[in-house]
Amino acid sequence: MSDSVVTPKEVAPRLSSLFHRDTLFGTLMLGGGIMLHAVETYITATLMPSIVRDIGGLELFAWATTIYVAASVLGSTFVAVRPESVTLNRCYVLGAVLFGIGSLVCAIAPTMEIVLAGRAIQGLGAGFLVALGYAFIRHVYPEALWSTASTLYAAVWGIATFLGPTIGGIFAAGSAWREAFALLVPLSAIMAFVAPRLLPSGEGERVTTKTPFVQIVLLVTAVVLLSFASSVDAPALRGVLSAAAVIGVIATITIERHAEARLLPAGTIRLASPLARVYLIMLLLLVTICSDVYIPYFLQVLHGVTPLVSGYLVALLALGWTTAAFMTSSLKGPRANRVILVGGAIEAVATALLVFTLARHNPDIGLLLLVLSTVFTYLMGFGIGMGWAHLVTHVMWLAPAGETDKASAAITTMQALGAAFGAALAGIIVNSTGLLQPGGIEGAVTAARWLYALLALPAALAILLAIGLPHKATGHGD
Repeated sequence: MSDSVVTPKEVAPRLSSLFHRDTLFGTLMLGGGIMLHAVETYITATLMPSIVRDIGGLELFAWATTIYVAASVLGSTFVAVRPESVTLNRCYVLGAVLFGIGSLVCAIAPTMEIVLAGRAIQGLGAGFLVALGYAFIRHVYPEALWSTASTLYAAVWGIATFLGPTIGGIFAAGSAWREAFALLVPLSAIMAFVAPRLLPSGEGERVTTKTPFVQIVLLVTAVVLLSFASSVDAPALRGVLSAAAVIGVIATITIERHAEARLLPAGTIRLASPLARVYLIMLLLLVTICSDVYIPYFLQVLHGVTPLVSGYLVALLALGWTTAAFMTSSLKGPRANRVILVGGAIEAVATALLVFTLARHNPDIGLLLLVLSTVFTYLMGFGIGMGWAHLVTHVMWLAPAGETDKASAAITTMQALGAAFGAALAGIIVNSTGLLQPGGIEGAVTAARWLYALLALPAALAILLAIGLPHKATGHGD
């Protein structure tokens, strides 16, 4: 397969290399799986107000996201610890089928509780599909194209950020949210049918272990506890739930260090491990980027921007991610490591600067503050996009022999945990620093200042972890 694709020693691989006749169908299937998940994520966010108006359940509004993320962690984990006889393309079939079933349940749901059940099944399937997007990379592409393939997946998310709200808005305008979910059912069925025909089996040497049930339960519990903590009003209860979540994460790490049934590749728990540092960098960068969850709210409340415009302004974050990914995908060796460092610095600084632009009352909709806030939002995405594909490539070649599936699946686990922890921490920060009490403009300004000051710190810590990362220590460097 790789003979027909140029290597980096000849020319830096272009995105078009992924669409060569030998890799075309793999690219369409893997990109399609991630696109299905990404677009649906934004469609559902847009449709949720219509859903609660129709069938009630406003008090369960946030759980539509929480339960989806928690289930996706379980789905991505199964890809890594699946039985020996289950090939990757069979996992793809299962993921697509689960996604379709979950969509159907949501489409016919009479109550919010049933919608949440459908979202859980959808999330499980999405965990499969996204994890497989990374797990299949080494089976579908030559090593020279690993970083380029990761860049494509970043582009998929960028496209979905624009498509999702638009499609969701069309269906929401006609109160046709059930039809939006129903549309996903035949798409999922088609993908399940063609997967065994268009994707390689994905068989290969790998280390099989028992399923790490304890670690999975603890992590999912920590996600749920933090989500509860972000939504409760009582500060004392918020602190107790947050502390319980931290204890759950610490317990997971402790068990993982000595367990025979591991969630992560061997040696990953040691901070001295380069692979452990790569995972932590991913997690920390995602925690910072999830401070964007409140950007539309602050744009509307503090700057007088309309909901539609605020939605598309925050979508520039994804555009920044995609733009940076394309600009830096061809870099190798030490240069790739440098863009991880520089990207982390850009993300951290841009987030911190929102303290002085977005966290300001702008009743006259002053253009300068609005433009600067938009630029910094774009740069947040640009920063993480600079290094993300290279972090994915690091995971691929740093993974211990026989554990590449587990290492690839862990990328999706880090994404899900980063999104869940980041959103929950953002909720805890704003609800503890004025958004609820005293509330109003004064509370929003104070909450925004604390939010972007504190959530710039994880990206800053990621910079320290990125210093000294190996660059193809086995000789595959520049």
